[in-house]
Amino acid sequence: MSLILAALRRHAASHPGKVALQDEHGALTYGELPAEIARLADLLRAAAPRAVAILADNGKAWALADLAAHVAGIPSIPLPLFFSPAQLAHVLRTAAIDLVLTDQPQRLLAALQPPSLSIEAFHGALMQVRLQPAGPAAVLPAGTYKVTFTSGTTGEPKGVCLGRDTMETVAESLRIASAARHDDRHLGLLPLSTLLENIGGLYTPLLAGATICLPGLASVGLSGSSGLDAGRLLDALGDWHASTAIMVPQMLREIVAATRTGTALPHGLRYLAVGGAPVAVRLMETARTLGLPVHEGYGLSECASVVAVNRPDDSRIGSVGKPLPHLELAFADDGEILVRGLRWRGYLGEGDAGTEPDVIATGDLGYRDADGFLFITGRKKNMFVTAFGRNVAPEWVEGELAADPAIAQAACFGEARPFNCAVIVHRPGIPQAAIEAALEQANRRLPDYARVRAWIPAAEPFTADNGLSTPNGRLRRSAIFGRYAAQIDALYPS
Repeated sequence: MSLILAALRRHAASHPGKVALQDEHGALTYGELPAEIARLADLLRAAAPRAVAILADNGKAWALADLAAHVAGIPSIPLPLFFSPAQLAHVLRTAAIDLVLTDQPQRLLAALQPPSLSIEAFHGALMQVRLQPAGPAAVLPAGTYKVTFTSGTTGEPKGVCLGRDTMETVAESLRIASAARHDDRHLGLLPLSTLLENIGGLYTPLLAGATICLPGLASVGLSGSSGLDAGRLLDALGDWHASTAIMVPQMLREIVAATRTGTALPHGLRYLAVGGAPVAVRLMETARTLGLPVHEGYGLSECASVVAVNRPDDSRIGSVGKPLPHLELAFADDGEILVRGLRWRGYLGEGDAGTEPDVIATGDLGYRDADGFLFITGRKKNMFVTAFGRNVAPEWVEGELAADPAIAQAACFGEARPFNCAVIVHRPGIPQAAIEAALEQANRRLPDYARVRAWIPAAEPFTADNGLSTPNGRLRRSAIFGRYAAQIDALYPS
């Protein structure tokens, strides 16, 4: 039995007039929701697709399409809005998708370049677009309900296959950990194609019987893959009377910066989850001082988005919280975090991951303190060794640098070098002296082998649009290094 469907039936019986889904175009109550999902599920069954992809802006229609596929037992593949035409074409062809629900069919035309598309109405602005799969389909492991593509992928994306049981278990654990309530109003700030928002911002509030507000992304200040209007985001939190939301670190940085210029914070916020990339300790401390109820979390797609999170009444700044109740953590000899207790289905085209709960090697380094809080110290593949044989996790150094208001972003390098350097994105109007002062302050907090002794001003911010970061803010280090290699080399004596 699906936990989500059982919860929807309970809420429909006990609170039929409560608003479940809401966007700029109207609302749908819990009393109306089961029948609407069932109607759309019947449409999908009649279409009988092998798998259905969703390419659309946030809104009630996206949520209903996802839930209808869930009910119909048809694997769904959320397509990230930031994918290039080549990436969209790769996913559609590899997964042999024969049905796309979309409010932007012109993007399919650009990606696939067919002579024409077969388009029919589905729900609201969503259209059903029939495709003719070309070539053999990649294997979908048995029990796959969703294939998600991580935002950090480049080139040809790799799909993580997840089952209903895994996603619903994570959603229920998040309901418990976040103390989600019937009277919550969750505002979607991330694209619903992002697994974290899909599970934490749709499934978890539905389990709690909360109201989910899903305005279009432009309405909450997002444009493209990395454009952000902090003022509009803050207005949206207030206008939609949000009590909960999920955001990436860059959103939090911009909100904190906006408040320093006098922008008022909205009232009624109860729980703001921050994840997707490392969060600087000083940023979290500043946000808390301003009254923002921010709580950092950690996860990965193979674990259905969340592994650990700070609770409203059990939170420790600097940590990513305690593991969700269904998981167990272990650590390899080198400190790599290992996750147990989760059944996942493998990668698209690579067959089933196995019949027993897997031990998932996360690739992240960390430790747990005596109270059970998990701390992330860096990414295993990002660790570099200096010319003096010292191991440095660049995320640690970058967090100290970016904690200063003068520094928007920083990328640290030092592999086989006698000292470390950084490429720094400074905030507009900040003089060089302020950057030097920020470096001096950060270096005082760092041991000598981790300090930054030279820096280069970045020509532009690290964004997904220019290929220097992922949409959730993780740096693409090799791309940054390649862009500034000559300048970095010039910092060191020959």
